Order: sequence, then C-alpha cells, then structure tokens
Amino acid sequence: MSLDWIAIALGDVAWITIAFLMGFGARLIGLPPLIGFLATGFLLSTQGIVTGEVLQKLSDLGITLLLFSIGLKLDLRSLARPQVWGVASLHMVIVTLVFAALLALLALLAVGGLPLVQGLEPHAMLLIGFALSFSSTVFVVKLLEDRGEINSLHGRISVGVLIVQDIVAVLFLAASTAKLPSLWALVVIVTLFAARRLLYAVLQQVGHGELLVLYGIILALGGAELFEMVGLKGDLGALIIGTLVAGHARSDELNKTMMGFKDLFLLGFFLSIGVGGIPTATMVVVAILLLPLVLIKSGLFFLLFSRFRLRARTSVLASRNLSQYSEFGLIVVAVSTGNGWLPYDWLVVLSLVVAFSFITAALLNRPGDRIYSNRRTFWRRFQSTALLADEQSIDIGEAQIVIVGMGGVGSGAYDQMESRFPGRVIGVEIAPAVIKRQQEAGRRVLLGDPADADFWDRVHVPEHVEMVMLTLPKLATSLAVLRQLRQSAYMGPVAAIARYPDEIRKLEAGGVSLVFNIYTEAGTGFAQHVSESMPVSQ
Repeated sequence: MSLDWIAIALGDVAWITIAFLMGFGARLIGLPPLIGFLATGFLLSTQGIVTGEVLQKLSDLGITLLLFSIGLKLDLRSLARPQVWGVASLHMVIVTLVFAALLALLALLAVGGLPLVQGLEPHAMLLIGFALSFSSTVFVVKLLEDRGEINSLHGRISVGVLIVQDIVAVLFLAASTAKLPSLWALVVIVTLFAARRLLYAVLQQVGHGELLVLYGIILALGGAELFEMVGLKGDLGALIIGTLVAGHARSDELNKTMMGFKDLFLLGFFLSIGVGGIPTATMVVVAILLLPLVLIKSGLFFLLFSRFRLRARTSVLASRNLSQYSEFGLIVVAVSTGNGWLPYDWLVVLSLVVAFSFITAALLNRPGDRIYSNRRTFWRRFQSTALLADEQSIDIGEAQIVIVGMGGVGSGAYDQMESRFPGRVIGVEIAPAVIKRQQEAGRRVLLGDPADADFWDRVHVPEHVEMVMLTLPKLATSLAVLRQLRQSAYMGPVAAIARYPDEIRKLEAGGVSLVFNIYTEAGTGFAQHVSESMPVSQ
C-alpha cells in the first residue's frame, strides 16, 4: 500500500474516531449521538481538516437509504389526509411569507450592523423564508425510530408532512435547473410500477441474510440512479422504489435489516453540515437571530394540526417533532447560491442555524411525552370539539388481558393467552398495516398509541382488567407505556419483554412485575415446547 493511501486511511480513521467519541459523549449526557456528530463537523472545519470524498459519499448514501426506508413504511393514503397535505401546504406558504417579512424588518432595524441582511433583495428574502420552512426528514425519522414512535399517529402525521415538504423540495430543484425531465422519465416510472410483482417475487426468494441486504441496497441505489439518468432527483427514485415494495409482507424485515447501514451512512450527513465552512462573527449572530423563529414554525404547526381536528396531544407532539430547520433547506440555499440568487455566505449561515436547531430540537425532545402529560389541562384548551374518528374513545369490551404491541412476540403471546382464556384477550397496536394483518388472522386488535398520556383514559380500562403484557421492541416505548399505565391509576400486574440484562433492571425499576428475556429464555421455551410435543421415553 502506498504512503498516500495510508495517509487517506488514517485521516478517515481519525475523523470517524472523533465522531464516535463526540457521539458517545453526547449520549452520556442524555443527548442523541447526532449532536456529537454535528459538533465533530464544526471541529473538523475549524481545524481545517479535509475528510475527502468519503464524507460526501456517506452523506449521499445515507439520505438515499433514509428515503428508501421511509418508502418501505409509507402508506400513500396517509398523504391524502388533510392533516398532512393541507397542514404542510398552508404551513409552508405562511412561514415563507412571515419569515421574509421578519427579515425585511430586521434589515430596517439593523442599520449598519448586519450587512448580510441589509443587502438582501425581496426575492432573496422569500428564498430564505422558503428554505427555513422545511423540517428535517433525517432528524425526525431518526428520532422517531429511536423512540419507537414511527408508527404512532403523531409519528405518521409528522412523516407525512415531511414527505410533502420533500416533494416540494424536489420540484424546486427540478425547476431551478430550468430543465425538464427526459421523455424517458415517464417510461421509467411506468416500468417500475409494472415490475412491482417481479420486485415482490425476488424479495420473497432472497432469504434472510446478506442477499436481503444487497437486494435492499440495489433497490435504493438503483432506483436513485435510474431517476438521475432521466433528469429526476435520485432521492425521489429511492422513495418511490421503497413505496412500491412497502406492500410486501417482508418489507418490515428488509427495513430492519438495512437500518444499521442507513445509520452508518447518515453519519456522513451530520458531519457534512458542520464542515460547510468557517463562519464569521456576523454569520453566527445572524444564525442566532434566526434560531428563535423555529418557535413560530412550531406554534403554527400546533395551531393548524388542532384546527384540522387532531387531539391536543397529537398536535403537540407532531409540532415538536417538526420544530427544527432542515437539510433540504440547505440544498435549496446551495442551489440558490449556485444560481446567483443568494450570496454564498448564506449557505454557511443556514448550516449554522440548521445545526443549532438540531441541538435545540434534541433538548425539546428529552422530556418525551411529559411535555404534554404534565400540562394536559392547558393543552386541551386548544383542542377541537370535533375530533377525527381515530382520535375518539376506545371500547375494549370485557377484555381482562391487554397485550400491547402485536409483532411476532405479541402475536405468539396473544395466541397462547387466547387458548387459555378464550374471549378475554385483546391486542393494541399503533401500526394500521399490522392491525389489518392481525384482524385478517382472526385476532382482536385495536388501533391506539399506548404511550399516549390520554390513551388509557380513552380506553376507559374497566376494573376487571387483570393483566397488561408489553411486547414492544423498544425499551423507551415500554417505559413510556408503563409510566402512562401507572398515571392512569392502573395498579394490576404488568409483564414485559427485554433483550439485554440492563433493560431488565430498568423495567423492574419502572414497576414491571415480570420481565421475560426473549434471548436467554428462548431456549427454555423451545425445550419445553419440544418436550410437550415430542416426549422422550424414560
């Protein structure tokens, strides 16, 4: 190996190590690791360290795989909800106009103090307002996945709004080039939809190992490359391919298998935000002045969501999810500076304000559901009297055993308990697609978010409910459900699953009566099942 390659390798190892240490430090103080990655980017920038093409490639791959994973979970019908497209459209128009007006006011007030603002033309102010109207797909989806809330109602509403914003961004990018897509674009799109059954057939046959991972990468990157070849945004191709595959029963397994790769590649994205250039004092001041405007974004989201008949809690959490600026805003500004519509300095300013907003959003998300549950009376004052059907009260009838989370473990637990206590078991699940499959299998499963502070009030759990079983994949979600159960005055036993010893300790400290480690105790259950079904002679 030549000395040049050794230098490149050592350089990449150095910044990856710094990113790990900074991310680990952020985790130790209760912040998401991505905050540490952002800090690493700024540190590399101030030290003049150049990370080469690897960083940009990681960033591009991460965003492509992220949009592919969103497509794998996307129900196109959710975008048709007025709470999604209506709120997203109104919010974007209002924020663009209000932020442009505030920039104009700032230019008038800062006489001789902020040349960056004073030199802006009206169209430039509108472009900046438009860029700041976006919320971060990368940040929000990563946060919802980490909290196990991607399938909750507020999670689905948030992701739907983000996808509408992303589509608008793609349209802007296409318009900014003043180029129409190739005539082959329609052919490619029609061909992909026609090949849907073929995509399904291959997914069914690739197994559960490395071929599944490779197939997912080929779908994501291949879809992006196809769209780039015909003059469309590549990330849109990854999103559409993911949406086409989403209807297959193994789409969830594919998403989980690729999650680690997606997270690794997204490291490059968060680092690249900080490595945008060394800011001046004026740029920092302008970024700090723009940061509080995110509260206007959040407040407007809450107002619109509540007026579109969502419950107060759903409106609060969805608004909080979207309370940051976006990487797509950076792309909008980068295109604008490249076309001469904005001074280049604004790209550095937007990089700063996006990074600052991520840190602020991470702090806002630390209280979890308590941002609503501790002030329920206050938030409910803004709630509409006419709520959506899926926000109404829930009747669980005479059920005595409630199983929360109807994945593989939950389904098995449901069948076992139903065989012993017929008619006395009910399941609760937040993902509509999962509920549909469960109901088709003959199981009694209701739609609901059990980590919701109001959920157990809406259920009106009768006193004869004797047991709650938590079969959820995320520890944070289980702890949130447990907290809401206790606050609802339910004092019965709670059983839960865990994967690691430290999770067992946390669940027991939270009040769980019985914890089942699905890894260490799976062998015991397997042996018991075999001994009952295939008795060995004595």
